[in-house]
Amino acid sequence: MSHFIDENFLLSTETSRRLYHEVAAKAPIVDYHCHVSPREIWEDRRYENITQVWLAGDHYKWRLMRSSGVEERFITGDASDREKFQKFAECLPRAIGNPMVHWCHLELKRYFGYDGVLNGKTAQTVWELTERVLKGGLSARRIIEESGVFFIGTTDDPVDLLEWHEKIAADPTFSVTVAPSFRPDKALRIDKPDWRTYIDTLSRVSGVQITNLDELKAALIARIAYFADRGCRSADHGLDYAIYREADDTDVNAIMQKGLRGEPVTCEEAEKFQTCLLVTCAEEYARREMVMQIHYNCLRNPNSAAFATLGPDSGFDCVGQGSSLPLARLLDRLYRADALPKTILYSLDAGDDAFLGSLIGAFQGAGVRGKLQHGSAWWFNDHKEGMRKQLISLANLSTLGNFVGMLTDSRSFLSYTRHEYFRRILCDLIGGWVENGEYPNDPDTLNTIVRDICCDNALRYFGLGDIQV
Repeated sequence: MSHFIDENFLLSTETSRRLYHEVAAKAPIVDYHCHVSPREIWEDRRYENITQVWLAGDHYKWRLMRSSGVEERFITGDASDREKFQKFAECLPRAIGNPMVHWCHLELKRYFGYDGVLNGKTAQTVWELTERVLKGGLSARRIIEESGVFFIGTTDDPVDLLEWHEKIAADPTFSVTVAPSFRPDKALRIDKPDWRTYIDTLSRVSGVQITNLDELKAALIARIAYFADRGCRSADHGLDYAIYREADDTDVNAIMQKGLRGEPVTCEEAEKFQTCLLVTCAEEYARREMVMQIHYNCLRNPNSAAFATLGPDSGFDCVGQGSSLPLARLLDRLYRADALPKTILYSLDAGDDAFLGSLIGAFQGAGVRGKLQHGSAWWFNDHKEGMRKQLISLANLSTLGNFVGMLTDSRSFLSYTRHEYFRRILCDLIGGWVENGEYPNDPDTLNTIVRDICCDNALRYFGLGDIQV
């Protein structure tokens, strides 16, 4: 009889257990997309209590608390850290079926040695235990190293000077590679009220006086070069929805001039502007052999009152729904110009799984296994059923053995257990196919497939070489 999160958690067959314990559990972590702070890595941040490392900035937990009717002062407000933790602990037992239950207990088990269950009654015990462990030296770097992390790809704005990345790279006492990722969303969002101010900052940082489209392109290319010189291997674009609307540079420059004058632009004009710069950036990524990631179909801040009070990234976003067909036009444009970079596509709408799984097959090319990728189950989909759905769709429509695997996409250093969660689900899926007679029970081939998906495919895809366990 199994117990809650025991050693065979989520592993329902003998084959799945062997694959996980002998292969997946030993594979290093390549966390190629996340939102942890490089400054906190450099400074080796330490935490006074579990709330600081666990609840601060974690909108997954905030949403759970709001769903249970908790007052905002206990979530993002002025309540004490102990009070906030107590409220969360009281809410967690009601989240049956939610991945938060699994994530939280995996983190408590792996980093703090807690084998019990977190609830309102045990909150004080957990608070005291985690406080002792944190004060005993469980810092940001120690979490990373104890998690078996080999590579971290942070998310960075083009105007970032990347000083923390430079310091980390020069530190001989820290062996984990931490690389920046280019995230130019603010430069492309001409429809946002702060765009004009942002362009002034980009102009100053890039050393390019930006007064027209050509100069803006030059500034972005200069910043891509700056990032590449500091180890950048990937770029990421966060789009509200898939965009592709062609226009010649003369028209796009006229739109840009409206933005520079502070005049409003229409939705169609904004899409033309964003398409132009997205293509410009993609062409440069391809030239430098960088990976392009595109995340789309997120409806940001539908609760306007909460946005006005708490601002962005506060746990009020939701799944968006829009046509994915513009992605096909974008890929076609780049493919025809021989300028399509290695690309990972993520839709927050799980209904796009089949579209993405089939779309990538239309643009693969010689020389790179899985040049185009259907990215792992993202954000509201990174639960057990969402991960299984994405893996099955990818297997059905593409080549699962070429998949670059999991990423945390998190702001928390404790989130590396999400790789364990993914690996257990992956091994259970593959093990089930084997024991159902749906795939040969060939240990060498199965070991290679699991190891590749867990880390080796990502190592090759992002140009990180090979490592041995």
